Amino acid sequence: MGFARIVMVALVAASIVSMASAIAGTATYYSPIVPSSCYGFEDRGTMVAAANPALFNNRAACGDRYTVQCTGPTNQGVPQPCRNGPITVTIVDLCPGCAADQIDLSEQAFNQIADPAAGRIRIEYNRV
Repeated sequence: MGFARIVMVALVAASIVSMASAIAGTATYYSPIVPSSCYGFEDRGTMVAAANPALFNNRAACGDRYTVQCTGPTNQGVPQPCRNGPITVTIVDLCPGCAADQIDLSEQAFNQIADPAAGRIRIEYNRV
């Protein structure tokens, strides 16, 4: 019973640290996802994203994985855009027009966490 409590406390602590280190930002979506700045015409699946210039860091972020969670709307058009839980995406591209706190998700990834009609959502994201 003592070991189970230790494991439970460790999991709760890890969750709190993970949530505390999450970056608040916004997400949009893009299509098509190939070619990409990181992998050219190599297909890396559909759960991918383009990073803002600071995060992309001259391709240093290529292949990094991020957990992304929708936290709410950015406009009145779709007042409750969020659906489902968090997703994990891989950075495959650069979003040169993205703000410092923005990630551009593939259309398929965006659709997993939010109503695409929203166009832009509030998110929290952190590196896995």
